[in-house]
Parts: sequence; C-alpha cells; structure tokens
Amino acid sequence: MPNDSESTRLTEMLEVLSALATEASTTERGDLDLLETAELVRRMNAEDQRVPLAVAERADEIARAVDGITERFRRGGRLIYIGAGTAGRVGVLDASECPPTFGTDPSMVVGLIAGGETAIRSAVENAEDDAEAAEASLRELEITDRDTIVGISASGRTPYVVGGLRYARGVGALTAAIASNPHSDIGAVAEIAIEVVTGPEFISGSTRLKAGTAQKLVVNMLTTLSMIKLGKTYRGVMVDLLATNEKLHARSVRTVSQLAGVGVDEASAALRTADGSVKLALLILATGADAERATRALAEADGILREAISALS
Repeated sequence: MPNDSESTRLTEMLEVLSALATEASTTERGDLDLLETAELVRRMNAEDQRVPLAVAERADEIARAVDGITERFRRGGRLIYIGAGTAGRVGVLDASECPPTFGTDPSMVVGLIAGGETAIRSAVENAEDDAEAAEASLRELEITDRDTIVGISASGRTPYVVGGLRYARGVGALTAAIASNPHSDIGAVAEIAIEVVTGPEFISGSTRLKAGTAQKLVVNMLTTLSMIKLGKTYRGVMVDLLATNEKLHARSVRTVSQLAGVGVDEASAALRTADGSVKLALLILATGADAERATRALAEADGILREAISALS
C-alpha cells in the first residue's frame, strides 16, 4: 500500500498530466484497434501533417534562437542540447550529425541526455527526475556566456531540463526551450520559449510521435540555419562536409564538379590540391589562386566562400 506521501505525489502528478495537451485522449481514436491498416496509415499521416504547421507558428522564436546561436558560434561558443528520453535522443542525434555534414569539431554541438550514454539506447529509471544532473554535466563542460543551451521536453516540465536551463541562465549562457505544451516550465526558465503545440498524440501520451517529430524539425533548423549563416553552405550545397566514407567522397567530387562547372577529373584534382576540402577546391577553381593564397583568403573571410571569391576576384 502506498503511504500518504506517495499518494500525495501521485495525485499531484495526475493533476499535472491531466493539464497537458500531449497527454490528452480523444474519443475519435477509441476505435484504432478495429481499423484496417490502410485507414490507420491515413489517420496517423493526417495527424503528422499538423506538425509542420505548428512549427511554422513559432518561426519568430526559432529565428531568434538561430541568430543567438550563430552570434555565439562566431565567438567560439557551443550549442548544447539537454533532454531526457526521446527528447534527449533527438538532441544527441542532431549533435552527432553536425561533424560529417558541416565539418564541425564534435565539441561545437553537444547532446546531453538524462542517464548518460546508456539512455541513448535504453531507458534509465528516474533519470529525468534528477534536477541536479544536467547542472553537473554543464559544470563539467565549463559553459560560459558564449554558449547556448537548448532544453528539449515534450511536457515542458522535465526536472532534468528545468535544472539545467536554470543553471545555464545563471552563468549567462543563452537559453532556449523546445516544448510541446504552452506555458511550459522550461519555457518560463529559458530566454527563448519555442513552444510547438502539437496537441494530443495519435496514441495518447506517446510523445515520441508528433512531439518528437516537432523537436526534430526545430533542431534541424537551429543547426542547419546557423551553419548556413556561418558559411558552411554555398548556393544551397554543403561545402564543409567531411568525406569520411566512399559515398561522401563521391558527393564531394560531384559538388565541386557541379558548382565549378568542371569535369570529374578536374574536380578530383582540385580536391587533392585542397587536401579534400570542398570549399577550398571551389575557391581555387573559381579564382585560380594557389592553395596557400586561397587558404589565407578563406581565413580572412571567416570561412565564407562567397566573400573569399569576391576578395580574390
């Protein structure tokens, strides 16, 4: 039998959950187990189509976050995601994709998940309720006012995320919150509240669905758009990717060939001269500069290819 303290906590938690849109149930979905598969697909797809519309409603807040992240990146800062469960995994995934996509150092975008690396694949009991754990991890990373901390939580109330954001704001870091409910706890703590209200889930309370999709769309924007502003792309193409496998090497050759308007052999030769750097190879081909001069021009242009081409032309 639960004691009085446990009963009180349970009652309080039930009251909190009942107020969250992501935990709501709808009677129209009470017949899911009776439907044909094709109808299930149509209904779930119809729910998923609500997500990008909900994200679009938070365009201004996302833009503020992108500008803040970019400004801090330029000062040598980092983007650090904190989250638990699905939300934590979304942050870890986005962070892990930045080095191969944009040629960034792994320390530039970091994903912290409640429960540590084990929690990436398996649930860690009560990890999300530890309000001090994220603070401890952020202290270890020695965050400063040059960093941006983005807390992700579908409910918007995860203690791990609340505690981390509160500490981050206290040291002067830029803080942003991605939640799927309005008036969230994490939104109240953070400077920028990105509250993408996705409504009841297709399966009630399963926030890996619409809420998780919304989180992925938002973090895609935060890193992709800040990297564009840092000059990591040129004419809509990745020019700082790292050719770590055969596919990416072929993509590098194709990128140089298409953007420079040269054949595969000439593109390959330019990449060899540029030590595999797509951006440097394009600059050499566009201006005729040697590798040393082109490298210097890129550095002076803060890595922005368009500006380096202009300076050498």
